[in-house]
Amino acid sequence: MILEMKVPSPGESIKEVEIATWLVKDGDYVEKDQAIAEVDSDKATLELPAEASGIITLKAEEGDAVAVGAVVCLIDTSAVKPGAGTVSKEEVKPAAETPKAEVKKEAAKPAPVAEKTYATQTPSPAARKILDEKNIQPTEVVGTGKGGRITKDDAVNAVPSMGTPTGGSRGSERSKLSMLRRKVAERLVAAKNETAMLTTFNEVNMTPINLIRNEYKETFKAKHGGLGLGYMSFFTKAVTRALAMYPDVNSMIDGDFKTAYDFCDISIAVSGPKGLMVPVVRNAEGLSFRGIEAEIKRLAIKSRDGQITVDDMTGGTFTITNGGVFGSMLSTPIINPPQSGILGMHNIIERPIAVNGKVEIHPMMYVALSYDHRIIDGRESVGFLVAIKEALENPMELLMDNNPKKALEL
Repeated sequence: MILEMKVPSPGESIKEVEIATWLVKDGDYVEKDQAIAEVDSDKATLELPAEASGIITLKAEEGDAVAVGAVVCLIDTSAVKPGAGTVSKEEVKPAAETPKAEVKKEAAKPAPVAEKTYATQTPSPAARKILDEKNIQPTEVVGTGKGGRITKDDAVNAVPSMGTPTGGSRGSERSKLSMLRRKVAERLVAAKNETAMLTTFNEVNMTPINLIRNEYKETFKAKHGGLGLGYMSFFTKAVTRALAMYPDVNSMIDGDFKTAYDFCDISIAVSGPKGLMVPVVRNAEGLSFRGIEAEIKRLAIKSRDGQITVDDMTGGTFTITNGGVFGSMLSTPIINPPQSGILGMHNIIERPIAVNGKVEIHPMMYVALSYDHRIIDGRESVGFLVAIKEALENPMELLMDNNPKKALEL
């Protein structure tokens, strides 16, 4: 029986996918549920599992755009697995050929080389003086005198070796962008062209958070099965608090209307093997520190392993992106449409700051809020970022209700 495998629908809005990589070859025997291909949609890269066991015949090439529901391969379910009574094509080896008598070829004679003598590249006294003044080695000069001797004229005309603009590699490679990368590019350009995007900046003293993490992170890890107490849970808690204070930042434009949300679905930008992914932490406003860390870890592992789904990345009312993990000191993040705001975190650097009239060294982070000015005014945007700064610099009171052990579930 020949089974036609068709492209399943990864999501409601997706009409076609692109064959990114075939994980099997034409004529291979595949097992049911074995991953046979990776397909790119405009939202994620997904694995395509075999629907049955048998010999596979591929009907699409890598890089082909295939409509949802189209046939991409055939599986002959009546075929017997190689090694179970039949011999596969790969196992059939041709009979050993009789070795042919080796034909000796006369080695090509090298081109004649000018005979070197003791005088080759040896400068005359006058030439040596000139070369020394120019800081040129005799080995860099071709002598025109008898036996290859470097003459005075050779030294006068010699110039220091500075390389050549055509001496290095000048190769190039042209490859097609994946469907996911093309969609990301399209959305980024649309965000720049279709929103009135502005960015406001502030800085955060990370000392209070570091003190809490240093005191409780080992206990937190031991209590919660190896789960780390990172910065992202503090930032997510600070963001959900600020969104409740400034709800316009947690809203979106829909034509002539504004849609406001009473929940906080926070998109967390993570770097995966296929590029940037933005999975969503649902109802982050109701999660504890442990809940946020566990959910971010779960989504990060799925992104890293290529198991992230469209549903994992659908929705989101606000985005947090952390360029600091790559060493970024400051940036202007681009809004993730149709959202109206995105918070950019950056690296932490010890800098001198004024504290109560004295100069002290503290770990500081620049933070950036990019927002759509069509729906968010300057007062809301600046107030929102200040609220985040206040919460991060006073987490004990504003994020933990002065009870860190209870907040961390220790």
